[in-house]
Amino acid sequence: MEKPSRRNVLMAGGTLGAVGALSAATPAQAGSLWTWSPAGSIAGAGAGADPKGVWDPECDQLVASLLDKGAVPQVNKLMATWTKNGQALPSGLPADLKAYIERVRQMPAWTDRGKLATAVEFNEKRGLYLGVTYGFASGMMSTVIPKEARAVYYSKGGADMRDRITKTAKLGYDVGSRNAFDDDGEMIVTCVKTRLAHSGVRHLLPKSPYWQKVADEEVPISQADMMVTWHSLPTTVMQNLIKWKVPIPDDESQAFLHSWQVTAHLLGIRDEYIPKSWAEANSQAKQVLDPILAPTPEGIKLADMLLNLASFIDFGILSKPILGSFTRFLLGDEICRWLRIRREPLWDSLLDVAWEPFIAVREGILDITDAPKVVRDSYWLFDEFLRKAILLVLSEGQKINIEIPVMNNPNY
Repeated sequence: MEKPSRRNVLMAGGTLGAVGALSAATPAQAGSLWTWSPAGSIAGAGAGADPKGVWDPECDQLVASLLDKGAVPQVNKLMATWTKNGQALPSGLPADLKAYIERVRQMPAWTDRGKLATAVEFNEKRGLYLGVTYGFASGMMSTVIPKEARAVYYSKGGADMRDRITKTAKLGYDVGSRNAFDDDGEMIVTCVKTRLAHSGVRHLLPKSPYWQKVADEEVPISQADMMVTWHSLPTTVMQNLIKWKVPIPDDESQAFLHSWQVTAHLLGIRDEYIPKSWAEANSQAKQVLDPILAPTPEGIKLADMLLNLASFIDFGILSKPILGSFTRFLLGDEICRWLRIRREPLWDSLLDVAWEPFIAVREGILDITDAPKVVRDSYWLFDEFLRKAILLVLSEGQKINIEIPVMNNPNY
């Protein structure tokens, strides 16, 4: 059987999964009260301000100025040549932008390089699981996060979802790379470019009359927005791995969290909002993520676009029905009802019965050598599904560049 490369394993997760991370995340509902204490953060202290009213002011002002002066196309052209963390910034960038990037590209003082190395081991061992959870737990969840779905739909990327998901996939791949945060890696570059892109969306999206009609906020992508999307990624992934009884050593679990804590910081999330532990992450998610999930017309359309990805290429087993069944298996009946995802009796039943034994086989906990043929066939069926999902959109060597947007969705 053809084995997928590690790049495609993790890119597959981003393909369906990181839609929220590079697009525009969503905050908790306006009426919710922020009670999470900064004592539970990586900083251990903070003002405790409600993150729904906090954005990224320095970056926002800088990018708004570039957009207003018409400088962004040239900036994007120059920035396309900056691809490696340790690489010098291209000459010709505006001085204020260059100074800003030089400052925010620095790793936080609390970075633990040992944990980041352990996170690499975790990602390499759990790549297939990360792919499916980033994709169907995190990615499809983004379509029922109302403000995220609306922001994605009406911003520039909503006009070309294939391009959008290709770019967002890069985050899921880069964070799991062996050299993610090293000089020859790309994660710091990806985070900084994403931060700039977020500021572009904050400046442009409020000018969209279509977004204005449905939005209940004046400016998108607050600190709360970004934390909601953050929880739809590592927090949701770890919750599912635990539910599936995947054996994960504590040091690897903590290392995986740390890689995403560093990622949050580099994306511009304030340290006082970044949970210091899984317990704090779960506590914060219960307040800012769990209560806000709901359907929207935009989210329903986005979900259908994501489930139709397999139609781009003939992927055989990877069809809209099985993608829908995986969504149901991971997110439940209610969300599938919101998204108008039909039941698939065969696949729904197979996942309910056979997924955990499949995990046990992969983990060496269950031996199926002498098992009935139907059991062995089910195992290889799931393995084939994962392999196809990994190859869904991206191939080795495809160049991906994240840019500051210069317009909203031109179709609206």
